[in-house]
Amino acid sequence: MLSLTPANTLPADAARAALAGRAWRPELGGPSVVVLRGADLVDVSAAFPTMRDLCETADPAAALAAAQGERIGSLAEILANTPVDGRDAGKPFLLSPLDLQAVKAAGVTFAISMLERVIEEKARGNPAAAVTIREEIGKLIGDDLSKLKPGSAEAMRLKEVLIAQGAWSQYLEVGIGPDAEIFTKGQPMSSVGTGFDAGLHPVSTWNNPEPEIVLIVASDGRIVGAALGNDVNLRDVEGRSALLLGKAKDNNAAATVGPFIRLFDGAFTLDHVRNTTVTLTVEGEDGFTMKGSSSIARISRDPADLAGQMLNANHQYPDGAALYLGTMFAPIEDRDTPGGGFTHKYGDIVTIAAPELGALVNRMRRSDECEPWSFGISHLMRNLAKRGLL
Repeated sequence: MLSLTPANTLPADAARAALAGRAWRPELGGPSVVVLRGADLVDVSAAFPTMRDLCETADPAAALAAAQGERIGSLAEILANTPVDGRDAGKPFLLSPLDLQAVKAAGVTFAISMLERVIEEKARGNPAAAVTIREEIGKLIGDDLSKLKPGSAEAMRLKEVLIAQGAWSQYLEVGIGPDAEIFTKGQPMSSVGTGFDAGLHPVSTWNNPEPEIVLIVASDGRIVGAALGNDVNLRDVEGRSALLLGKAKDNNAAATVGPFIRLFDGAFTLDHVRNTTVTLTVEGEDGFTMKGSSSIARISRDPADLAGQMLNANHQYPDGAALYLGTMFAPIEDRDTPGGGFTHKYGDIVTIAAPELGALVNRMRRSDECEPWSFGISHLMRNLAKRGLL
């Protein structure tokens, strides 16, 4: 069983952080927007029926601080009741902090993960073939393209060389070309929070976690906060064909976000995000342990540029959007057999953490064995109307 506490969930400076989340209130039959105040979670849904409404205000952190609300319990009590195993459905528990926002993701934003995507494509979903291909690609273009600015003259010259060598790839196109890869990770209301099971499609035998920061973007393009996320990746499925991206990414419980949204204010800004290092720990029931990290300082495209490529005059989201920024973490160490690389096993506990954002913890399960997604936008609207909040 997972054990969630304030100590292993909150940011290091939680006392001064503007932390907004969502909690399920069984007595109301629906979710509420909550704020952490001291040791307690306070329901502020009377002021902000949805997280979207809070994030659309001119200054979400200030609006959250000023909101009056109802205490629903201590954070410790609610976190203890959040993990799927042992949950008391009659008591509140924490949810993903997202609701009406579009759930988007940027891919191939770090040089090292770009190379791994090229390898996935050329290996056609075969992890055993990846070792040889990794060596061949490394000899041709090296393994450190972090100083290469996507879309620059230098990047375009590299593109010409790779085409001449027969080594061009659609992943290199979005990795060093002018256009970022922005795709739909999940539908509004589909993400799951800390303590929940995270989904792996059962057809996949080669997959991995992707520890990322998730930007929260208002409908007018303002970046108003950030959270942690796991953009669960099915390497074999996407490697067979980029046209299977939806099957590889948009599965039940495959988008995890949390534990809270930290809203931007004087203590936490986009510059803090740019300098954040996200850590990852995978702990298997077989005794396997893997650790990794992803430094946003090494990202190839600035987070503001990615947000601008996602939301603009051509791509509009009236309820705002959440954007996974991508990861430099691409595990290649062998788990079971030499040359077999890493893949998840059901029951793996994945912890994604950063000092400024806390920790997001999920257990990996088959997507068809995770809790079914049954509470959508229509259910939310009916519930809020019944509660007199619309």
